[in-house]
Amino acid sequence: MTTNLHRDPLAFLGEELEDLRSRHLYRPLRVMSSAQGPMVSVDDRRLISLSSNDYLGLTHHPRLREAALQAVRDFGAGSGAVRTIAGTMTLHEELERDLAAFKGTEATLTFQSGFTANTGVIPTITGEQDLIVSDELNHASIIDGMRLSKAPRKIFKHADVEALRAVLDEAVEKGREGTGLPYRLILVVTDGVFSMDGDIAPLPGIVEAAEAANAAVFVDDAHASGVLGRDGRGSVDHFGLDGRVAIQVGTLSKAVGVLGGYVAGSQDLRDILIQRARPFLFSTSHPPAVAAACSEAIRVMQDEPQLLERLWSNTKRFKAELARLGFDTGRSETPITPVMMGDPDTAGRFSQRLFEEGVFAQPVVFPTVAIDKARIRTIVTAAHSAEQLDQALEAFAAVGRDLGLIAG
Repeated sequence: MTTNLHRDPLAFLGEELEDLRSRHLYRPLRVMSSAQGPMVSVDDRRLISLSSNDYLGLTHHPRLREAALQAVRDFGAGSGAVRTIAGTMTLHEELERDLAAFKGTEATLTFQSGFTANTGVIPTITGEQDLIVSDELNHASIIDGMRLSKAPRKIFKHADVEALRAVLDEAVEKGREGTGLPYRLILVVTDGVFSMDGDIAPLPGIVEAAEAANAAVFVDDAHASGVLGRDGRGSVDHFGLDGRVAIQVGTLSKAVGVLGGYVAGSQDLRDILIQRARPFLFSTSHPPAVAAACSEAIRVMQDEPQLLERLWSNTKRFKAELARLGFDTGRSETPITPVMMGDPDTAGRFSQRLFEEGVFAQPVVFPTVAIDKARIRTIVTAAHSAEQLDQALEAFAAVGRDLGLIAG
């Protein structure tokens, strides 16, 4: 006689969760009950937020709000279909024209997120005849995009142009593995700004190395869009490399303040992605309010350059004071400022103590970063006032002294 004990086949998930908690790697969701901004409400408390990617404070800009509301009045709440069936509206086409003009490229194509842009474009344009060469610290979406591709890949040491040259020289000399034939495409992929450390890719050297190998350069500019370059046009513009980078990916959910991602490049690139990129083909298009607000954000970025100026003024001041207090902010060069903690337990305790002091700054732990590289990841925005930054710095100083991380 067989007894059915009705064992839960997913019981192992609870065991894995317990393991995460025991190693201080479990991250509960913090729920906001307010609009995004420099001050937020979390767990019924008003806190200074250093955890948002809203670099320019556009999530609550009145022009974006009005553009979104008007789009809902005119076009409704949703688009109703994927772009290739019946979900392409004039608002989507207008946004892509605005983005192309802003980025100085022939064309752009929007995706539901920066993540889906990367996982859409990389496997679409690469295959077994090609080679992908990637920085070792590239974003998870790039890694997943490479995994979806049939192309072989090689990794070069983070931001090391000489290491990249060595990989490219070998690829050109030996050709496709097992055949000796040249690669159809060598695609060099890098973040423009690295999202965990806040450092900027050495793009001039990367582009020169790629050009010497007749390779194409792909830059994920998620954290450079709205932050670097003229009016926030990105890292390619920042270094004066317009026309020398084949593909740029950006997000519309960080400095742009809304939602989505985009790929900027040639008209042929746009057209082939429309035909073959799976995230584009199988996801409903952006709601009208999103498309309209994104277009308005691009105009605001050009009409109000003081926002970018204030972002950098706040950033430089905050970084300088953290350094004066004795905190390690790694190699950051941008508004992404990691405050290095080392182990996950310290990062978690530090974040909780900051919360008690009125500051919302989240810990970043393994697997997002290496197990011994836990940190508090902070982002200063253009919307923060001097008083708010002073209060946040006072909290960092108090908690740092209490936990013995900086001198008393």
